[in-house]
Amino acid sequence: MAGQSRTSRSDNEPWRIGLLFSRSGIMELVETEHFRGSALAVEEINLAGGVLGRDIEPVCYDPATSPDLYRRFAERLIVEDGVSTIFGCCLSSERKAILPIVERRNALLWYPSLYEGFEYSPNVIYTGATPNQNSIQLAQYLFAHYGKSLYLVGSDYIYPRESNRVMREFVEREGGTIAAERYLPMEPGEEQLRRVVDDIRRTRPAAVFSTVVGRGSREFYRLFHAAGLDPATMPIASLTMAEGEIQAIGPELCVGHLTSAPYFSSLDTPASRRFVAAYRSRFGAGSAVTMYAEAAYFQIHLFARALARAGSLDTQRLVDAALGLEIEAPQGAVMIDADNQHAWVRPRIGKATAEGEFAVVWEARQSIKPDPYLVNHAYDDAWTE
Repeated sequence: MAGQSRTSRSDNEPWRIGLLFSRSGIMELVETEHFRGSALAVEEINLAGGVLGRDIEPVCYDPATSPDLYRRFAERLIVEDGVSTIFGCCLSSERKAILPIVERRNALLWYPSLYEGFEYSPNVIYTGATPNQNSIQLAQYLFAHYGKSLYLVGSDYIYPRESNRVMREFVEREGGTIAAERYLPMEPGEEQLRRVVDDIRRTRPAAVFSTVVGRGSREFYRLFHAAGLDPATMPIASLTMAEGEIQAIGPELCVGHLTSAPYFSSLDTPASRRFVAAYRSRFGAGSAVTMYAEAAYFQIHLFARALARAGSLDTQRLVDAALGLEIEAPQGAVMIDADNQHAWVRPRIGKATAEGEFAVVWEARQSIKPDPYLVNHAYDDAWTE
Protein backbone atom coordinates (compact mmCIF):
# COMPACT_ATOMS: atom_id res chain seq x y z
CA MET A 1 0.00 0.00 0.00
CA ALA A 2 1.23 3.43 -0.80
CA GLY A 3 1.85 5.89 2.02
CA GLN A 4 -0.58 8.70 2.67
CA SER A 5 0.77 12.24 2.73
CA ARG A 6 -1.93 13.32 5.17
CA THR A 7 -0.39 11.08 7.86
CA SER A 8 2.76 13.22 8.00
CA ARG A 9 2.23 15.58 10.93
CA SER A 10 4.34 17.83 13.08
CA ASP A 11 5.80 16.44 16.29
CA ASN A 12 3.25 18.10 18.56
CA GLU A 13 0.04 17.54 16.60
CA PRO A 14 -2.33 14.84 17.90
CA TRP A 15 -2.88 11.54 16.15
CA ARG A 16 -6.32 11.91 14.57
CA ILE A 17 -8.52 8.83 14.31
CA GLY A 18 -12.17 8.29 13.37
CA LEU A 19 -14.85 6.72 15.57
CA LEU A 20 -17.81 5.55 13.51
CA PHE A 21 -20.39 3.90 15.77
CA SER A 22 -24.17 4.36 15.85
CA ARG A 23 -25.43 6.03 19.01
CA SER A 24 -28.97 6.12 17.61
CA GLY A 25 -31.06 3.83 15.41
CA ILE A 26 -31.84 0.17 15.90
CA MET A 27 -28.29 -0.70 17.05
CA GLU A 28 -28.03 2.24 19.45
CA LEU A 29 -27.54 0.14 22.60
CA VAL A 30 -24.78 -2.14 21.32
CA GLU A 31 -22.87 0.44 19.29
CA THR A 32 -22.94 2.92 22.16
CA GLU A 33 -21.06 0.22 24.08
CA HIS A 34 -18.53 0.06 21.22
CA PHE A 35 -18.21 3.85 21.38
CA ARG A 36 -17.78 3.96 25.14
CA GLY A 37 -15.13 1.25 25.13
CA SER A 38 -13.22 3.19 22.47
CA ALA A 39 -13.55 6.49 24.32
CA LEU A 40 -12.37 4.97 27.60
CA ALA A 41 -9.25 3.55 25.95
CA VAL A 42 -8.44 6.88 24.27
CA GLU A 43 -8.77 8.69 27.61
CA GLU A 44 -6.52 6.17 29.36
CA ILE A 45 -3.84 6.43 26.68
CA ASN A 46 -3.88 10.23 26.68
CA LEU A 47 -3.74 10.40 30.49
CA ALA A 48 -0.68 8.16 30.34
CA GLY A 49 1.09 10.57 27.97
CA GLY A 50 -0.35 9.59 24.60
CA VAL A 51 1.64 7.77 21.94
CA LEU A 52 5.19 9.00 21.42
CA GLY A 53 4.25 12.08 23.42
CA ARG A 54 1.22 12.96 21.28
CA ASP A 55 -2.44 12.62 22.23
CA ILE A 56 -4.96 10.62 20.26
CA GLU A 57 -7.74 12.88 18.95
CA PRO A 58 -10.95 11.11 17.91
CA VAL A 59 -13.25 12.56 15.24
CA CYS A 60 -16.69 11.08 15.91
CA TYR A 61 -19.86 10.65 13.85
CA ASP A 62 -23.15 8.86 14.54
CA PRO A 63 -24.33 6.96 11.43
CA ALA A 64 -27.63 5.99 13.14
CA THR A 65 -27.41 2.36 11.91
CA SER A 66 -27.75 3.55 8.31
CA PRO A 67 -25.38 1.99 5.73
CA ASP A 68 -25.80 5.11 3.60
CA LEU A 69 -24.71 7.36 6.48
CA TYR A 70 -21.81 5.01 7.17
CA ARG A 71 -20.64 5.52 3.59
CA ARG A 72 -21.04 9.29 3.76
CA PHE A 73 -19.26 9.65 7.10
CA ALA A 74 -16.42 7.33 6.11
CA GLU A 75 -15.82 9.45 3.01
CA ARG A 76 -15.98 12.62 5.11
CA LEU A 77 -13.53 11.28 7.68
CA ILE A 78 -10.96 10.37 5.06
CA VAL A 79 -11.37 13.21 2.56
CA GLU A 80 -12.41 16.21 4.67
CA ASP A 81 -11.11 15.37 8.15
CA GLY A 82 -7.80 13.90 7.02
CA VAL A 83 -8.31 10.67 8.98
CA SER A 84 -6.75 7.47 7.66
CA THR A 85 -7.49 5.15 10.61
CA ILE A 86 -11.13 4.41 11.49
CA PHE A 87 -12.54 2.40 14.37
CA GLY A 88 -16.09 1.43 13.66
CA CYS A 89 -19.05 -0.62 12.47
CA CYS A 90 -20.96 -3.37 14.20
CA LEU A 91 -23.30 -4.90 11.63
CA SER A 92 -21.79 -6.59 8.59
CA SER A 93 -24.02 -4.42 6.40
CA GLU A 94 -22.27 -1.38 7.90
CA ARG A 95 -18.81 -2.84 7.34
CA LYS A 96 -19.65 -3.83 3.78
CA ALA A 97 -20.96 -0.31 3.14
CA ILE A 98 -17.67 1.42 3.95
CA LEU A 99 -15.21 -1.27 2.86
CA PRO A 100 -14.97 -0.08 -0.79
CA ILE A 101 -14.26 3.47 0.42
CA VAL A 102 -11.64 2.33 2.92
CA GLU A 103 -9.91 0.22 0.28
CA ARG A 104 -10.14 2.81 -2.50
CA ARG A 105 -8.75 5.54 -0.23
CA ASN A 106 -6.15 3.18 1.30
CA ALA A 107 -7.36 3.84 4.83
CA LEU A 108 -7.46 1.31 7.69
CA LEU A 109 -10.57 0.04 9.47
CA TRP A 110 -10.37 -1.57 12.91
CA TYR A 111 -13.51 -3.71 13.24
CA PRO A 112 -14.40 -4.85 16.79
CA SER A 113 -17.47 -6.99 16.17
CA LEU A 114 -17.93 -10.71 15.84
CA TYR A 115 -18.95 -11.50 12.28
CA GLU A 116 -19.72 -14.31 9.85
CA GLY A 117 -16.19 -14.70 8.46
CA PHE A 118 -15.41 -15.40 4.81
CA GLU A 119 -13.75 -12.04 4.29
CA TYR A 120 -10.25 -10.64 4.14
CA SER A 121 -9.12 -7.13 3.34
CA PRO A 122 -5.59 -5.76 3.66
CA ASN A 123 -7.28 -2.57 4.87
CA VAL A 124 -9.07 -4.13 7.86
CA ILE A 125 -7.90 -5.39 11.25
CA TYR A 126 -10.63 -7.73 12.57
CA THR A 127 -10.70 -8.05 16.37
CA GLY A 128 -14.05 -9.83 16.95
CA ALA A 129 -14.67 -13.57 16.94
CA THR A 130 -15.05 -15.56 13.72
CA PRO A 131 -17.22 -18.72 13.40
CA ASN A 132 -14.42 -21.08 14.47
CA GLN A 133 -14.13 -19.04 17.69
CA ASN A 134 -17.79 -18.96 18.72
CA SER A 135 -20.34 -20.75 16.49
CA ILE A 136 -18.74 -24.18 16.46
CA GLN A 137 -18.16 -24.26 20.22
CA LEU A 138 -21.75 -23.17 20.83
CA ALA A 139 -23.12 -25.94 18.60
CA GLN A 140 -20.99 -28.54 20.34
CA TYR A 141 -22.15 -27.34 23.76
CA LEU A 142 -25.80 -27.47 22.70
CA PHE A 143 -25.35 -30.99 21.31
CA ALA A 144 -23.76 -32.17 24.54
CA HIS A 145 -26.31 -30.62 26.92
CA TYR A 146 -29.61 -30.14 25.07
CA GLY A 147 -29.78 -32.15 21.85
CA LYS A 148 -29.09 -31.97 18.13
CA SER A 149 -32.24 -30.27 16.82
CA LEU A 150 -31.81 -26.52 16.31
CA TYR A 151 -34.29 -23.85 15.26
CA LEU A 152 -32.52 -21.04 13.35
CA VAL A 153 -33.98 -17.53 13.45
CA GLY A 154 -32.25 -14.32 12.39
CA SER A 155 -32.60 -10.80 11.11
CA ASP A 156 -32.61 -10.61 7.33
CA TYR A 157 -29.14 -9.40 6.38
CA ILE A 158 -25.66 -10.76 5.68
CA TYR A 159 -24.48 -11.83 9.13
CA PRO A 160 -27.48 -13.98 10.16
CA ARG A 161 -27.78 -15.68 6.77
CA GLU A 162 -24.08 -16.55 6.64
CA SER A 163 -23.94 -17.55 10.33
CA ASN A 164 -26.94 -19.81 9.84
CA ARG A 165 -25.33 -21.36 6.76
CA VAL A 166 -22.24 -22.23 8.83
CA MET A 167 -24.39 -23.56 11.68
CA ARG A 168 -26.59 -25.60 9.32
CA GLU A 169 -23.58 -27.22 7.64
CA PHE A 170 -22.02 -28.11 10.98
CA VAL A 171 -25.28 -29.49 12.44
CA GLU A 172 -25.90 -31.65 9.39
CA ARG A 173 -22.30 -32.86 9.34
CA GLU A 174 -22.65 -33.95 12.97
CA GLY A 175 -25.91 -35.80 12.36
CA GLY A 176 -28.22 -33.15 13.79
CA THR A 177 -31.34 -31.62 12.30
CA ILE A 178 -32.60 -28.11 11.56
CA ALA A 179 -36.17 -27.78 12.80
CA ALA A 180 -36.71 -24.57 10.79
CA GLU A 181 -34.90 -21.51 9.47
CA ARG A 182 -36.72 -18.19 9.66
CA TYR A 183 -35.77 -14.57 8.91
CA LEU A 184 -37.30 -11.36 10.22
CA PRO A 185 -37.08 -7.72 9.11
CA MET A 186 -34.49 -5.55 10.84
CA GLU A 187 -37.34 -3.98 12.81
CA PRO A 188 -39.91 -6.77 13.12
CA GLY A 189 -43.41 -6.19 14.41
CA GLU A 190 -44.69 -7.98 17.48
CA GLU A 191 -46.96 -10.21 15.42
CA GLN A 192 -44.05 -11.36 13.22
CA LEU A 193 -42.03 -12.25 16.31
CA ARG A 194 -45.03 -13.94 17.92
CA ARG A 195 -45.48 -16.20 14.87
CA VAL A 196 -41.87 -17.37 15.21
CA VAL A 197 -42.34 -18.06 18.93
CA ASP A 198 -45.51 -20.02 18.18
CA ASP A 199 -43.62 -22.04 15.56
CA ILE A 200 -40.86 -22.79 18.07
CA ARG A 201 -43.47 -24.00 20.56
CA ARG A 202 -44.95 -26.22 17.83
CA THR A 203 -41.67 -27.73 16.54
CA ARG A 204 -40.05 -28.17 19.99
CA PRO A 205 -36.35 -28.04 18.99
CA ALA A 206 -33.61 -28.80 21.50
CA ALA A 207 -32.47 -25.17 21.31
CA VAL A 208 -32.99 -21.97 19.34
CA PHE A 209 -30.00 -20.42 17.58
CA SER A 210 -30.84 -16.73 17.31
CA THR A 211 -29.11 -14.14 15.16
CA VAL A 212 -31.91 -11.60 15.60
CA VAL A 213 -30.25 -8.27 16.40
CA GLY A 214 -31.23 -4.83 17.66
CA ARG A 215 -34.55 -3.98 19.24
CA GLY A 216 -36.23 -7.03 17.73
CA SER A 217 -33.95 -9.36 19.65
CA ARG A 218 -35.04 -7.90 22.96
CA GLU A 219 -38.73 -8.29 22.12
CA PHE A 220 -38.07 -11.85 20.95
CA TYR A 221 -36.69 -12.82 24.37
CA ARG A 222 -39.68 -11.19 26.12
CA LEU A 223 -42.19 -13.05 23.95
CA PHE A 224 -40.29 -16.32 24.40
CA HIS A 225 -40.65 -15.94 28.18
CA ALA A 226 -44.29 -14.87 27.93
CA ALA A 227 -45.06 -18.03 25.92
CA GLY A 228 -43.90 -20.15 28.85
CA LEU A 229 -40.94 -21.66 27.00
CA ASP A 230 -38.30 -22.86 29.47
CA PRO A 231 -34.60 -22.06 28.86
CA ALA A 232 -33.64 -24.89 31.21
CA THR A 233 -34.78 -27.38 28.59
CA MET A 234 -34.81 -25.25 25.40
CA PRO A 235 -32.58 -22.17 25.59
CA ILE A 236 -32.08 -19.38 23.10
CA ALA A 237 -28.42 -19.63 22.14
CA SER A 238 -26.84 -16.49 20.70
CA LEU A 239 -23.55 -15.01 19.57
CA THR A 240 -24.70 -11.43 20.14
CA MET A 241 -26.85 -11.19 23.30
CA ALA A 242 -24.69 -9.45 25.90
CA GLU A 243 -25.15 -7.97 29.37
CA GLY A 244 -26.49 -4.64 28.10
CA GLU A 245 -29.40 -6.21 26.26
CA ILE A 246 -30.07 -8.63 29.13
CA GLN A 247 -30.33 -5.56 31.37
CA ALA A 248 -32.72 -3.87 28.92
CA ILE A 249 -34.95 -6.97 28.59
CA GLY A 250 -35.01 -7.69 32.32
CA PRO A 251 -32.60 -10.25 33.77
CA GLU A 252 -35.42 -12.28 35.29
CA LEU A 253 -36.74 -12.97 31.77
CA CYS A 254 -33.37 -14.24 30.48
CA VAL A 255 -32.13 -16.67 33.11
CA GLY A 256 -30.73 -19.78 31.47
CA HIS A 257 -30.25 -18.44 27.96
CA LEU A 258 -26.78 -18.84 26.42
CA THR A 259 -24.25 -16.65 24.63
CA SER A 260 -20.95 -17.67 23.05
CA ALA A 261 -18.36 -14.88 23.23
CA PRO A 262 -14.72 -14.25 24.15
CA TYR A 263 -15.63 -11.93 27.04
CA PHE A 264 -18.14 -11.65 29.86
CA SER A 265 -17.90 -9.04 32.61
CA SER A 266 -18.09 -11.78 35.24
CA LEU A 267 -14.56 -12.97 34.38
CA ASP A 268 -12.64 -12.87 37.64
CA THR A 269 -9.19 -11.86 36.45
CA PRO A 270 -7.14 -8.77 37.35
CA ALA A 271 -7.40 -7.35 33.81
CA SER A 272 -11.17 -7.85 33.68
CA ARG A 273 -11.72 -6.40 37.16
CA ARG A 274 -9.68 -3.31 36.25
CA PHE A 275 -11.64 -2.82 33.04
CA VAL A 276 -15.04 -3.23 34.71
CA ALA A 277 -14.09 -0.79 37.48
CA ALA A 278 -12.76 1.80 35.02
CA TYR A 279 -15.78 1.49 32.73
CA ARG A 280 -18.29 1.90 35.56
CA SER A 281 -16.34 4.75 37.09
CA ARG A 282 -16.50 6.57 33.76
CA PHE A 283 -20.03 5.70 32.60
CA GLY A 284 -21.94 4.95 35.79
CA ALA A 285 -22.05 2.24 38.45
CA GLY A 286 -25.02 0.55 36.79
CA SER A 287 -23.46 0.41 33.34
CA ALA A 288 -23.44 -3.01 31.69
CA VAL A 289 -19.94 -4.06 30.64
CA THR A 290 -20.04 -6.20 27.52
CA MET A 291 -18.04 -7.96 24.84
CA TYR A 292 -18.81 -4.99 22.57
CA ALA A 293 -17.22 -2.48 24.93
CA GLU A 294 -14.30 -4.82 25.63
CA ALA A 295 -13.37 -5.48 21.99
CA ALA A 296 -13.55 -1.79 21.13
CA TYR A 297 -11.47 -1.00 24.21
CA PHE A 298 -8.65 -3.46 23.65
CA GLN A 299 -8.33 -2.69 19.93
CA ILE A 300 -7.62 0.97 20.70
CA HIS A 301 -4.89 -0.12 23.13
CA LEU A 302 -3.55 -2.53 20.53
CA PHE A 303 -3.57 0.25 17.94
CA ALA A 304 -1.59 2.48 20.31
CA ARG A 305 1.07 -0.22 20.65
CA ALA A 306 1.22 -0.63 16.89
CA LEU A 307 1.40 3.14 16.39
CA ALA A 308 4.29 3.39 18.84
CA ARG A 309 6.10 0.74 16.77
CA ALA A 310 5.28 2.32 13.41
CA GLY A 311 5.71 5.95 14.42
CA SER A 312 3.24 6.81 11.68
CA LEU A 313 -0.41 6.51 10.67
CA ASP A 314 0.68 5.32 7.26
CA THR A 315 -1.64 2.39 6.55
CA GLN A 316 0.94 -0.19 5.49
CA ARG A 317 3.37 0.67 8.28
CA LEU A 318 0.58 0.47 10.83
CA VAL A 319 -0.67 -2.90 9.56
CA ASP A 320 2.87 -4.28 9.55
CA ALA A 321 3.34 -3.13 13.14
CA ALA A 322 0.06 -4.73 14.25
CA LEU A 323 0.69 -8.18 12.75
CA GLY A 324 1.80 -10.60 15.44
CA LEU A 325 1.26 -7.98 18.14
CA GLU A 326 -0.07 -9.42 21.39
CA ILE A 327 -1.62 -7.65 24.37
CA GLU A 328 -3.30 -8.71 27.61
CA ALA A 329 -6.90 -7.67 27.08
CA PRO A 330 -9.66 -7.97 29.70
CA GLN A 331 -10.64 -11.26 28.04
CA GLY A 332 -7.04 -12.55 28.20
CA ALA A 333 -4.22 -12.74 25.66
CA VAL A 334 -5.18 -11.37 22.24
CA MET A 335 -2.93 -11.40 19.17
CA ILE A 336 -3.38 -10.22 15.59
CA ASP A 337 -2.73 -13.13 13.28
CA ALA A 338 -0.01 -12.45 10.74
CA ASP A 339 -1.74 -14.59 8.11
CA ASN A 340 -5.21 -13.04 7.99
CA GLN A 341 -5.32 -9.88 10.19
CA HIS A 342 -7.94 -11.39 12.51
CA ALA A 343 -7.53 -11.76 16.27
CA TRP A 344 -6.69 -14.83 18.30
CA VAL A 345 -9.39 -14.88 21.01
CA ARG A 346 -10.47 -17.38 23.66
CA PRO A 347 -13.96 -18.85 23.13
CA ARG A 348 -16.31 -19.00 26.11
CA ILE A 349 -19.96 -19.86 26.69
CA GLY A 350 -21.99 -18.01 29.30
CA LYS A 351 -25.38 -18.71 30.85
CA ALA A 352 -27.49 -15.69 31.82
CA THR A 353 -28.14 -15.25 35.54
CA ALA A 354 -30.80 -13.44 37.58
CA GLU A 355 -28.20 -10.73 38.30
CA GLY A 356 -28.00 -9.79 34.62
CA GLU A 357 -24.55 -11.28 34.13
CA PHE A 358 -23.29 -14.51 32.59
CA ALA A 359 -21.88 -17.48 34.47
CA VAL A 360 -19.15 -19.01 32.33
CA VAL A 361 -20.11 -22.65 31.82
CA TRP A 362 -17.37 -23.53 29.34
CA GLU A 363 -14.17 -22.00 28.01
CA ALA A 364 -11.41 -23.07 25.67
CA ARG A 365 -8.06 -23.97 27.15
CA GLN A 366 -6.41 -21.08 25.33
CA SER A 367 -6.86 -18.49 22.60
CA ILE A 368 -7.65 -19.98 19.19
CA LYS A 369 -6.19 -19.03 15.84
CA PRO A 370 -8.80 -17.26 13.69
CA ASP A 371 -9.89 -19.30 10.68
CA PRO A 372 -12.37 -16.97 8.95
CA TYR A 373 -12.78 -19.25 5.93
CA LEU A 374 -13.08 -22.44 8.04
CA VAL A 375 -10.25 -23.95 6.05
CA ASN A 376 -8.23 -25.70 8.75
CA HIS A 377 -11.10 -26.67 11.09
CA ALA A 378 -9.00 -25.55 14.07
CA TYR A 379 -12.05 -25.93 16.28
CA ASP A 380 -11.73 -29.74 16.22
CA ASP A 381 -9.03 -29.59 18.89
CA ALA A 382 -10.60 -26.70 20.81
CA TRP A 383 -13.50 -28.52 22.40
CA THR A 384 -13.23 -30.37 25.69
CA GLU A 385 -16.24 -31.18 27.82
